[in-house]
Amino acid sequence: MEREKRNDLSFSRKRSFTFGAYGGSHFLVYSVDRFTCGDETRPESGENSILDILDSPPSNRQPLFSASSNQRDTELFEIIEKLQGSRIDEQRCEFPLPLKSQLLTIGGDLPLILPPKLGGYWIDPPLERVADVSPTSSHHGLDPETYDIMERDGEAKIYHEFFRSRYHHSFTAVDPSLGPLVLSVCLEEEESKLRVILRMKECSLHGVFSVSLFPNIPSAVELAKMLCDRVTVSKFEVVSYLKAPELITTFDEHRVSPNFKFGILYQKNGQFAEEDILSNTEESEEFKELLSILGETVQLQGFSGFRGGLDVCHGQTGSQAVFTSFHGREIMFHVATKLPFTEGDPQQLQRKRHIGNDIVALVYQDGQTPFLSDVIKSHFLHCFLVVRRTQGPEDTGKTAYQVSVTAREDVPPFGPVLPDPPIFTDCSLMREFILTKLINAEISCYKAQRFSRLELRTRSLLLESLQAELSTRSQCMMGDPSLSALPSSEGARGAYEGTGGFIENFKRAIRVRSHSFETLGVPRKMGGSASQKPKTDKDGEGDKSPGHLSADSIGLVELKDQASPQEET
Repeated sequence: MEREKRNDLSFSRKRSFTFGAYGGSHFLVYSVDRFTCGDETRPESGENSILDILDSPPSNRQPLFSASSNQRDTELFEIIEKLQGSRIDEQRCEFPLPLKSQLLTIGGDLPLILPPKLGGYWIDPPLERVADVSPTSSHHGLDPETYDIMERDGEAKIYHEFFRSRYHHSFTAVDPSLGPLVLSVCLEEEESKLRVILRMKECSLHGVFSVSLFPNIPSAVELAKMLCDRVTVSKFEVVSYLKAPELITTFDEHRVSPNFKFGILYQKNGQFAEEDILSNTEESEEFKELLSILGETVQLQGFSGFRGGLDVCHGQTGSQAVFTSFHGREIMFHVATKLPFTEGDPQQLQRKRHIGNDIVALVYQDGQTPFLSDVIKSHFLHCFLVVRRTQGPEDTGKTAYQVSVTAREDVPPFGPVLPDPPIFTDCSLMREFILTKLINAEISCYKAQRFSRLELRTRSLLLESLQAELSTRSQCMMGDPSLSALPSSEGARGAYEGTGGFIENFKRAIRVRSHSFETLGVPRKMGGSASQKPKTDKDGEGDKSPGHLSADSIGLVELKDQASPQEET
């Protein structure tokens, strides 16, 4: 017990200084008692330990250091300096590439984007190329003629362009291995060509054959096997339904949309966390200037254009938004600072329910703080376009913008190519680049594993519904007795007006949430009367998400229901 008290007392009166010489076995510890003074020599270790000396009365205490203690102090520091100097070169090593790239930029501007610790994202330009981002460097890739907008489905409009204006036939079948099939055949007599489209669950195949290749017009089965040798069905049924071209066109173009919605985040200096970025309420003048470059700030009340899920009647999603038209496409931006801010909610779910359901978002950095690729937790956000204002060339006095892109690793690369260095001094050129890049980013994101799997499922469901609808309506047109007992709402009226069956299934698949659920944030009910019609915009079109198969489509809503409350709303 007495020993423990002495230990406690010694620790309260003793101060230690540690000097290390790394790189070898030399490690020196130098302990000094703050109560020690005098010129006597330090005693050897034995019964008179340090603890005994500290606990002894002041009159009996023995000094710990001799008269030459100051000289030994000087020698000690000289030894440490020599040890460190001789081994400093031995400690040099090559850093791993990403770490070295980040450290090289600490002396100047930090990179716009940093990868997450667990990886899973690619960054363009790569970190090893961000060291020299001077706006006076020679620029490559600043040609707006190369800013081509990608097509979501390049062959989606073939039927509308080449079949509907010509006499053609369509056929249906259910293959044992491939499932439902819908075949369309058109004879182009002026060019002596036979044009064929085969729709399957995985994709649609399109082919053009010269009529001279066949002594007689081949059968539907032969044409189908010419496009896909996996077809095993032995017979197709002819489609005689009068509204078949409308249904087929709707299916072919279900992924085509001229509307897009993107999120915009405002990142202040020193903000790394999602909660901080989503909680910004004020906008700097520089941020407002960027918004004016991208589009026009509009009043949501009574807005008649593409609203991107925002409330245009009751003000539940704020009073303003940024909107623009770009090469025949309408774009609505979900600006975080313009969406409702909720006091006491660190996650800002009223903001994240829109931005977190976008697929691509733009981040504007008001400072030098890098953006972490995975800082925003969302099932749907797959790509970020980061913009930072920087100093332009001194002789021009123009403002410059530095741009960088990051996306999940399963998102294929997309154009336009970033200039080298990735800096824009022309605002109109930057707008052309950014809007094209955002649209192409979303189209490319649909090829990621998560979206492609859900898109395939949605296509399969729609094709099954289309094949069943065409087959049933055709049999009804031919006077099949087994279908004569159909109710009038599902029989004659549906057959001649085309308001039931596939069209209604298609609308339910595409228009998942009505306007009231969008604006009020009420969880969508899975039940309900089938006679209820979805609410539409003023132009008669429902609020379709970009490409119709984004976060608002049937497959992705099922995925969204699996998300934790902290990640999705």
